[in-house]
Amino acid sequence: MTSPTRERLLRTAADLFYAEGVGAVGVERLCQTAGVSKRSMYQLFATKDDLVAEALRVHGPATVAHYFAPEDAGLTPRERILHVFGVLEEQAAAPGFHGCPFANTTIELHDATHQASRVALEFKQQLEVYFQRQAALLGARDPQQLGTQLLIVFDGASVRAVMRGGGIDGVATRTAGMLLDAFA
Repeated sequence: MTSPTRERLLRTAADLFYAEGVGAVGVERLCQTAGVSKRSMYQLFATKDDLVAEALRVHGPATVAHYFAPEDAGLTPRERILHVFGVLEEQAAAPGFHGCPFANTTIELHDATHQASRVALEFKQQLEVYFQRQAALLGARDPQQLGTQLLIVFDGASVRAVMRGGGIDGVATRTAGMLLDAFA
C-alpha cells in the first residue's frame, strides 16, 4: 500500500532514525514530525519495529545505489571499487554524517534476528557482493575474501568518521587501494 501518508511517515522515520537513532525517536515525536496521527501510523504499521524495518527496506536501495558509479561511467573494476570509497569520504566530511544507517540500526537494536537487522544485513550484503563482483572482474586471487575485507574497511572508515566527528582524510580510499594491490 502506497499513500502520501505512508511515504511521509517512512521518509520522516528514515531521516529521524538516521540522525538521532531508533531508540531516541519515540512514536509520538515521529508522528508529530511527519504530520501523521498515531492511529494512522498503527493502521499502516502494526508496531514501531515494523516501521523501522520498512523504512530501511524502502530507503535502503537509494542509500546503497548512491555509492555505485553509473554503469556507463567507463570505469575499470578497480576504479568502481575506489569510487565507493570516494563517495564515503565525501559523505563523511559533510555535516550531518552519522555513519551507515544499516550498521547503526543493527548495532542499536542489539539483535541480529530483529526484522530491521535482517533488512540491514541484506543491504550490507549487496555492497559486499558488489565488491566481490568487481574484484572478480579485476582478476583478484580471492574475490570473495577481498570483497569481505573491503566491506570491513568501508564499515570501519564510516565508524571512524562518526567517532572523530569529521572526515577520514583519504584513509579509506588508500586502504582499499592497498588491499586491491595485495590481491592483484
